Amino acid sequence: MAAVAFVALIGAAGFRATPSVLIHPLHAEFGWPLATISAAVSVNLLLFGLTAPFAAALMDRFGIRRVVAAALLLVSLGSGLTVFMRTSAELILLWGVLVGVGTGSMALAFVATVTGRWFVKRRGLVTGVLTAAGATGQLVFLPVLALLVERSSWRTASLVVAGAALAVVPLVLWLLRDHPSDLGIPAYGGTEVVPPVVSGGAARRAVSALRDASKTRAFWLLAGGFAICGATTNGLVGTHFIPAAHDHGMTETTAASLLALIGLFDIAGTIASGWLTDRFDSRVLLGGYYALRGGSLLLLPALFGDAVRPSMVVFILFYGLDWVATVPPTVALCREYFGDRGAVVFGWVFASHQFGAALAASAAGIVRDQLGNYDLAWYVAGVLAIGAAGLSLMLFRRRGGVGFASPAMAGAPGSAPR
Repeated sequence: MAAVAFVALIGAAGFRATPSVLIHPLHAEFGWPLATISAAVSVNLLLFGLTAPFAAALMDRFGIRRVVAAALLLVSLGSGLTVFMRTSAELILLWGVLVGVGTGSMALAFVATVTGRWFVKRRGLVTGVLTAAGATGQLVFLPVLALLVERSSWRTASLVVAGAALAVVPLVLWLLRDHPSDLGIPAYGGTEVVPPVVSGGAARRAVSALRDASKTRAFWLLAGGFAICGATTNGLVGTHFIPAAHDHGMTETTAASLLALIGLFDIAGTIASGWLTDRFDSRVLLGGYYALRGGSLLLLPALFGDAVRPSMVVFILFYGLDWVATVPPTVALCREYFGDRGAVVFGWVFASHQFGAALAASAAGIVRDQLGNYDLAWYVAGVLAIGAAGLSLMLFRRRGGVGFASPAMAGAPGSAPR
């Protein structure tokens, strides 16, 4: 189950790697300002996040297999149709809306749903492994896409992504299962076969979880920190690192390879973070991750050049290890504070992640258009990341009304209201 989920996430990750590779080719062909192209990326990132909590609820209602297969089809359709676009409105519709909804339907809320249903032991480690699937997709696709754009065209790259997402659909329909009880087995590390509880009203359940969670201090601290996480990863570095490197004379293929290296080190960092989450307090881990990220971003503007220097390699290694290491402890804290609705609540926390990413993607494009460089964007992001460390450490102040748990979770370890 974990292996099939990993492959499915890689299939969806292909288009997540595409924006930074296509920004300059689209600008060169259509003459659209970078801010306009960045706006399409922002719509994609925002819907990527807003879809997640509803997708988690839909998985509870209709099953993981159906939702994931439909999501992959949307990704393939949106990516494939971009080859026919002629206006920026079509870019926003296809690249932003269709692919945003598709990838959001199998985002990190999908990871939280799989690990919550199928694993009792090693849950943090498996969360780290599945989270790393996005980085693996980036690692696989980025250099290939950059090479295709350089030797052929951006249209070829889009069609390759569409084909990759489509190819995963039969595997999902064949092997993915909705619940361990479908196979007559307990969750990994469990002792009893627990039948699934099917509840109607997926949208109502998602909104209800948000309403209850939003009354707690823990939710806003987690959401605030994760919004900054999104701004400093997908929104800024993921979208604008290649154009920024290109501004300093580095070729796009070389910059794409560096971004792919972030994905390589992210695999190790995220899996290690999952292992650490099973053993140490998630609040300490989050505080450390965000503080270190902020410091590295403050140094980044001085590291760019027309060639790859050792200092940039060190940054890539470090930033890769820290890229989504924040996910396993955030998932664990959502499960701790919000009980059996933790996956849906995490979907809303992840929505804040993508809101931050969308804001950063657009803002950085405007900064580049107005100032001629990205320096201000890097500095602001560094300060914000250090602020996120403070938000995470504030979770230690456990006062009344900080979290909730459903009656079914009463008495379970870590599920009591805090």
